[in-house]
Amino acid sequence: MTQQPTTVSVVVCAYTEDRWDDLVASVESVRGLPEAPEVLLVVDHNDGLLARSRDRWSDVVVAANESRQGLSGARNTGVALASGDIVAFLDDDASADPAWLTHLLGPFADPRVAGVGGHATPVWPEGGNTLYPAELLWIVGCSHRGLPTRLSDVRNVIGCSMAFRRDAVLSVGGFNLDTGRVGTIPLGGEETDLCIRIRQADPSARIVLEPRADVRHHVTAGRVTWAYLRRRSFYEGVSKAALSRQLGASDSLSSESAYLRRDIPRAALRELRSVGRGGAGRLAALVTAVVATVAGYALGSLRRASLAPVDPSAGQVLPARGSARPASVGPTDGAP
Repeated sequence: MTQQPTTVSVVVCAYTEDRWDDLVASVESVRGLPEAPEVLLVVDHNDGLLARSRDRWSDVVVAANESRQGLSGARNTGVALASGDIVAFLDDDASADPAWLTHLLGPFADPRVAGVGGHATPVWPEGGNTLYPAELLWIVGCSHRGLPTRLSDVRNVIGCSMAFRRDAVLSVGGFNLDTGRVGTIPLGGEETDLCIRIRQADPSARIVLEPRADVRHHVTAGRVTWAYLRRRSFYEGVSKAALSRQLGASDSLSSESAYLRRDIPRAALRELRSVGRGGAGRLAALVTAVVATVAGYALGSLRRASLAPVDPSAGQVLPARGSARPASVGPTDGAP
């Protein structure tokens, strides 16, 4: 592990101009924070967005994804370019609370802490949310009921609000290019994959959740639909099947097993008791999410959709500071 961090870089990854207003809000929310972070915007294979972003910000490092298209490759580009000891990540459709970095950086005072996750509060589109019970908010990339409500050790962090020691990320080869979202395909698990590999490489390393480190995550109208619920849940299962083969079922499914045994039955019973007050729809959503996730996991297992092993010596992430260090899918985002 590194010594007490003194500098921090915030990486925002973007791939489409359709989210321009959200992207502006995201970047502006971290510019000028008291921690004086270096802000890097990595554009994922979109020349128009790259040019527009460079025109918009002169004091932000705007760079193109130099790796394979996808969120993992964009994040690896950000890690390679970052000058901070700590690299924080904020989604292009999320805005940080003014105290976000303060709370996110606090746990790094413990040298064993390799990664810290924050909280994500949904900002619903016009009409609000009539579909998701709180236990399913992971489907829209937000913190769900069942997560710790105070500083706690967790298996993995939530992708839209997280930070890692840069050398811990580089030491395990960075984010796996064969996991995670590419464009609008709702695969996931790149954060889970990274956190598990960090812990497997160094069993003394800690991954913690600091719920006070909050971001406001904008949810589009297209995600508050039955179609998106089914699709995202299905691909979650596909992602988990791949992770299980790559990293072992014990590490990859531990949180999901507890979530299915504890949180889902409690939620189903609660919604069953409130059938006349919208509970029927939320109960149907719970059942649909579980069935779709299990179906995705079964199909992913049968097809043996593989994750290529991450070989740190292959240099998927190339440090940009003259360092000689090598650098090379229940709910994954934010699961304890």
